Order: sequence, then C-alpha cells, then structure tokens
Amino acid sequence: MSSTPGAAPQHPAPQQAPPGPARPAPGGPGTAAPDTSLAPTVRQLWARSRGILVALLILLVFGFSYAVFRSGEHHGQLDPRSPDRYGSRAVAQLLEDHGVTVDVVTTTADAAAATGPDSTLLVTDPDMLDRRQLGVIHQAAADSGGRTVLIAPGPTAVSTLLPGVDATATAGVDDLAPACDLPEARRAGDAHLGGLLYRHPGVPGATSCYPVQGLPSLLRVPDTTGQGDTVVLGTPDPFHNHRLDDEGNASLALQLLGSRPHLVWYLPSLSDDSVGEPERQDFSDLLPSGWRWGAWQLAVAAVVTALWRARRLGPVVTEPLPVAVRAAEATEGRARLYRRANARARAAEALRQATRARLAPLVGVEPSRAQEPDILLAALTAHVEAPAPQVRSLLYGPAPEDDSALVRLADDLDALEASLHDWQVRSP
Repeated sequence: MSSTPGAAPQHPAPQQAPPGPARPAPGGPGTAAPDTSLAPTVRQLWARSRGILVALLILLVFGFSYAVFRSGEHHGQLDPRSPDRYGSRAVAQLLEDHGVTVDVVTTTADAAAATGPDSTLLVTDPDMLDRRQLGVIHQAAADSGGRTVLIAPGPTAVSTLLPGVDATATAGVDDLAPACDLPEARRAGDAHLGGLLYRHPGVPGATSCYPVQGLPSLLRVPDTTGQGDTVVLGTPDPFHNHRLDDEGNASLALQLLGSRPHLVWYLPSLSDDSVGEPERQDFSDLLPSGWRWGAWQLAVAAVVTALWRARRLGPVVTEPLPVAVRAAEATEGRARLYRRANARARAAEALRQATRARLAPLVGVEPSRAQEPDILLAALTAHVEAPAPQVRSLLYGPAPEDDSALVRLADDLDALEASLHDWQVRSP
C-alpha cells in the first residue's frame, strides 16, 4: 500500500470486542479476591517487641545477678551465730568474754519462760510478732525485774509492749550524741542511731537519748517495780558486725545487753506456734496504716479527676480546622482509628454506604433512595451477572470477622463499581 508524501501515516483501527454480556472485573462478585491480610507477620511482631524483650532479659539477668551476689549479705541478720556483715556474732562473743550467758530462742513460749530479774530479753524483730505473741511477751516482761531490749519496733509492736509510746517518724542512721543522762549512753558517747523515732507523752520516768529533731531514737522506760526496764532502739546498726567498731557502738551494745548475767536472744519465726494457732490476717492487715490512707486519697483524687474531665458545659460544637487537610490523609487517619478500635463493623458500613451512594446514579436510582435495599438491588440485578443474594450480601451483609475479610469486602465493592462503570461505557 503506497502512501502519499506529506500525508499523515495511517494506522489500523483497533479491533472492537464483539458485543456480549459484561464480565465481572477480577476480584468482583463471584471471584475470589487475593488475600490482602493486615495481620502482622512474625517478622513485624519481632521488630515491634524486640526492644521490650531485650529490656526484660536485661532486667532478669540483673535481678538474678544481684540476688546471687547479695544472697549472703543478709543471711542471719542479728543472729548471734552469724559472722556476716549484718549478723551479731561479734557482740555475742564479747558478751561471753565478759561472763554473760547467751541463749538463742526462736519461739514466744521459750522467750517468755526465760524472763526474770537476772536476764535480759532481746527481741530482734518485734514487728514479726502478731498481737497474741506481743501480749504474751508483754505479760511475761512486765514486773519481771529484768530488762527487755526491742530493736526497731513499729507502731503496733511498740504500743502493745510499751503502752503510751508511739513510733511517729523515721530518720537516717548517723553518728548521734547521747544528749541524755542515761549512764549507758553517756559512757558510750556518740553512736550510730536514728531509724524509727518515738514519742512518749505522759510515760513516767522515761529517758530519751540520741534525739533527731527533738524525737529520741533510744528510749528507756522503767517498769512499775523500779528494778527492771525496757529499752527501745530505732535501728539495729549498733549490733551489726560491720558497725560494732564504729564510734561507741560496741560500748553501747555491751552495756545494754550485758547488764544481767543471762541474755535471751529471741529471733522471731513465722512458723512459731508455741502459744497457740497463729491468728489469721487479711491482706489489708499486712499493709501499714499509711498505705491504706494513701490508697483512699488516691481513690478520691481519681474520682475527682474523672468528674472534672467528664463534665460538659454544653453540646459539642463543630469548629473549622485551622489548616487544610488532604482527603487522603483524613481517610487514612480515620482508617487507623477504626483499626485501633477494632471497629470493623463501623468501617464496613461506611464503605457500603459510600458504594451504594455511587452506584445509585449508575443504575437510575435517585440518590435519596440509594440506601433502600429493595429499590437499589432491583436496579442492580439487571446490570450485573452476580446472583441477587450475593449482591445483597455484599452491599447489606454482616460485618467482617477480621481485617482480611474487611479488605476483601473493599476489593469486592470496588470490583462491583468498576463492572458497572464498564457496562455504562459499553452501553450505546
């Protein structure tokens, strides 16, 4: 075929597809859509959680190492048989060198039976005793003519063993001056004391020593006979092995524990049932009173904060955005909110409503009646090959069960709308 010079080149016209029924687009009704699941993969899960897992691993290794290296430091605390830092073997040996007999007991019955005018009862951890045990110790020590030494008793223990005395504050342990006329304290001089501080309003004959901010950390209260007494210390530091040679700790410990020829060293035990069945305690009984008051204050604060944040001064007012936001960003942001809230039903209904509103003009249905199933479906079934129940399920069906089903629903809706557009283009 010849061509005339200067004429435009001739191209064969594209072949027209033979007329026929419209075929559904890939992924449309009746066609399985590709799996576009939004569920995170194993790699994504590892990338998200590896930081937390590494932090937990470091914490576990540190805790295990700390427990291993520090496991022996507090073994046998205030135990006269323990040579560890926090043991008291050095005090016990010094007392025995001075002719004092040291007997270790671990039950309340043995401790009460050993009290007498020629003995000193040392209670290393009064807070471990329940009220029943505290009552037995108090009854045995009262008017016995001996000495009772209490190491750092808390509010419940000190009020039971020494009525009228309260543990009201705490302070750091430091070198303190005696600042009292107690002979043992004056001869010992400065010592490591502090810890719990005590108040004794109206207790006759009480002697306050080693004060911190006006409250004593060592208190001596004589009994009614005038022969015995009770000594309270706010900290066990003067009796520890590693503190014994500091300041006047050794002198103070020997004088307080060696005033009688017999020392009963009472180490309370949780398994002690020598004076009857242990009383049952609720979880709230194990919490200090300050924690309970703090919990109530936090609860009141939480309620007040909730009321303050939930108050409404009127209906919600729509305000214009200060800046222009692209539609794609707004759509993506709303989709992320739906996904975070697992609102698949809400997202699916939004997709279906928008699709129905766009399909209605294509099949000759008024936009105001696009959300009426009977009218829209009757018009759609004449232009799509998919069965009417399938189209109804696509446009008005139940909510998707997972994110993958939601993505397949969006793909099917797009395919349905694309097939109608193709039909409209092919229609004469």
